[in-house]
Amino acid sequence: MNAVFASADTAAQNNPVLNITIFGIFVAVTIFIVIRASRNNKTAADFYAGGRSFSGTQNGFAIAGDYLSAASFLGICGAIAVYGYDGFLYSIGFLVAWLVALLLVAELMRNTGKYTMADVLSFRLRQRPVRMAAAISTLVVCFFYLLAQMAGAGGLVALLLGVTDSIGTAAVVTVVGVLMVGYVLIGGMKGTTWVQIVKAFLLIGGAVVMTIWVLAIQGVDLFAAAIDASQTQTYPETAKALEDAIKGGASVLDPGLQYKNPIDFLSLGLALVLGTAGLPHVLMRFYTVPTAKEARKSVVWAIMLIGLFYLLTLVLGFGAAGLVGSGTILAAPGGVNSAAPLLAQALGGPVLMGIISAVAFATILAVVAGLTITAAASFSHDIFNGVIKRGAATEREERKVANITILVIGALAIVGGIAVLGQNVAFLVALAFAIAASANLPTILYSLFWRGFTTRGAVWSMYGGLLCAIVLIVLSPVFFGGPTSVLKTGEGTAIFPLSNPGIISIPVGFLLGWIGSITSKKGSEDPKLAAEMEVRSLTGHGAEKAVQH
Repeated sequence: MNAVFASADTAAQNNPVLNITIFGIFVAVTIFIVIRASRNNKTAADFYAGGRSFSGTQNGFAIAGDYLSAASFLGICGAIAVYGYDGFLYSIGFLVAWLVALLLVAELMRNTGKYTMADVLSFRLRQRPVRMAAAISTLVVCFFYLLAQMAGAGGLVALLLGVTDSIGTAAVVTVVGVLMVGYVLIGGMKGTTWVQIVKAFLLIGGAVVMTIWVLAIQGVDLFAAAIDASQTQTYPETAKALEDAIKGGASVLDPGLQYKNPIDFLSLGLALVLGTAGLPHVLMRFYTVPTAKEARKSVVWAIMLIGLFYLLTLVLGFGAAGLVGSGTILAAPGGVNSAAPLLAQALGGPVLMGIISAVAFATILAVVAGLTITAAASFSHDIFNGVIKRGAATEREERKVANITILVIGALAIVGGIAVLGQNVAFLVALAFAIAASANLPTILYSLFWRGFTTRGAVWSMYGGLLCAIVLIVLSPVFFGGPTSVLKTGEGTAIFPLSNPGIISIPVGFLLGWIGSITSKKGSEDPKLAAEMEVRSLTGHGAEKAVQH
């Protein structure tokens, strides 16, 4: 066992020059892909939905590339390495969530032939209030998701460059934000999709190589090494409670190292499982294929790729716990998000560390590009054209507003990413999932499956679920929970005790949608539109005509 730990101690030291070189190559290649793909961006359909020109296989890889974010690679590996059993809930939750999204909403929403989530939700209801609510919800979800990616990027590059001060890390986050804006402005959805496809190959391939390497070293002793390391290492001050648990005989296979409150654990699981079906940037990927058959094909590929990757995170997480050690991970720049790069260094020295980190960086850029274009489409297409211009805006005006929106979102993401540095990115993404499940999912399900759903129900559900989730997050340990909280306050000051609001805010969203609908005046909605949407969502009839229009 000592030889195993020695491999981590004797690994070559980090080489910033080598890391920057590898990073530069990856960034140059992806920018070349974006520029090549952007040559055919001539219409709004090209910019927002890639002209619906991607095959099912291509879109399946792109969905995997969009879904497997920094939270999936950096956050989950770190959570498993440090918290073990509690951290593995993220892998399970994210995977099961994907199945829920596929069974309930994915193909039905694609069949409507629209650009954005708000297009679908407002189809059979009054346009302006529903579009506004759906667009605001989309922007908030994308913003919270962006925070996680920016925090992951900041910690990752800080680790590679040896940056430990807050100013240097903030500069790193700023560079990531600028690159993100450039990718989307140049490439649109086509460029973003090709980057996501390439990134999916690289990420899953890198994870497979590292998994085989870890199993070759540790074999059946994978968990034994993790248990031994967790019970013997000393933890830094910021993980005092975890240190006490380990000293008391707990191991990374014991529950309760991160979520000591079972209700908190349940709330997180509920948010993860239901959140994906309400994520606008994931749903938007289904609008990039030409037919329902290709949509189903992309689903099959996505499930296989995503399922494989989440199985690999279990080996990578416990491999990092055994080969690197949880204490070393927590003490590194980037904290818990440093597990995967540090494991790569323990296995293959600075070269493998640089390659895996560059893949992780490409992962972040691909995801933030997808999020940004979704948010830009939501504001320009739904708020500007749908609400302000009442559908009279030209494509040129819409694209101009989209570009301005991209710049604003990039600036906000940079500021927010700096504020949440130090938080586990998987944890931050779970907050976005909770907001999506609270504000979007009830309205999506009601719109697709309940003819009695009304405009009032939609507006109450989206605004109510959104506000409930955000208020509870602001009052929770996320903002008032110690040195890693947003406000960096002392312990024990949070008003709302749960770290994830899902167990309360999700039922609130469903309840408000039902109450709003049953209290609406009879005949307030057009039953013909409800019937048309039902037929279109189930069969896809009329979708191609809607796209052309």
